Amino acid sequence: MREPVPTSPTLQQLAYFVAAVEHGSFVAAAEAVHVAQPSLSEQVRRLEHTLGVVLFVRTNRRLQLTEAGRVLLPQARRTLADAAALTESVRHIRELSGGTVSFGTFSSAHLYLLTALVGDFRAQYPGVTTRVVGLNSSEVADQVRRGELEAGLVQLPIDERGLDVGPPVLVDSVVYVSTDGARTRAPVTIEQLADAPLILSEARWGAEDPLRRTLTERAQRAGVEIRPQIEVEFQTAAVELAAHGLGDSLVSYLVTRWPGYPGRLSWAPLDPPFAERFAFITRAHGVLSPATRIFMELAHRHIHALQRTADGGPERDRGSRQP
Repeated sequence: MREPVPTSPTLQQLAYFVAAVEHGSFVAAAEAVHVAQPSLSEQVRRLEHTLGVVLFVRTNRRLQLTEAGRVLLPQARRTLADAAALTESVRHIRELSGGTVSFGTFSSAHLYLLTALVGDFRAQYPGVTTRVVGLNSSEVADQVRRGELEAGLVQLPIDERGLDVGPPVLVDSVVYVSTDGARTRAPVTIEQLADAPLILSEARWGAEDPLRRTLTERAQRAGVEIRPQIEVEFQTAAVELAAHGLGDSLVSYLVTRWPGYPGRLSWAPLDPPFAERFAFITRAHGVLSPATRIFMELAHRHIHALQRTADGGPERDRGSRQP
């Protein structure tokens, strides 16, 4: 059974046609493009059949172009040049010699994840521009949903509409931090939080922040109210204020392992514990660029190491929580 004839010329057929013109014979053209002469001749015949014209006057000497062949030649060369340019335009992305990582994270990721991750990626792919936006998880989800970011690492739960949300890749715990060691000798209850001089981060997001939402639900069940005395945007700011004795705060356990974490701040887990779960998100049915895809693969490796630290956290590290 014969193969169906294409309804339009293929790039291979056009390339063989141009080679035949430039080398003057099918034999010389076949040698130049490293194929068997019958194969090249067959592809040129198929091109003629597809176009419904004869392209060459076949003689015992050099091939001669027909009028149709002369009309086709400049267009064939232009088409081949455009195809080569198209391939070249994405070569730097395919080979990761260029392109841009477009990624969003929760705000405290720069304390214990991004420096090592971005450093690792840049060492391997120095030609790639790295754009990592550290925002609240809700805003990262919105930007991925709108296509402004390709992907993100966010704290769950989030609004999953229009997103592909992966399974949790990191589970951390929230701890209470204070310069007053007496306040961190035992796990801290929701009733104690209601009476504490709290400094809370994520001021702009309020009820949309997963931690604040959970604290509000716990407080309502206990018949108390959480009223922070100070609200700031970033956990680093909350930690700094707490370290100056202006109040106590709530941070991720991994933040306490950050090299810049103030040693005068002791910590205690919450009672009941509060687990923070983080997952990768992408736009539903979206396609990741090679740069962002490989950045996420590297992130998985770094997060795996962080998980080992988090697993040895509040439940096992109680002995080192006092300054």
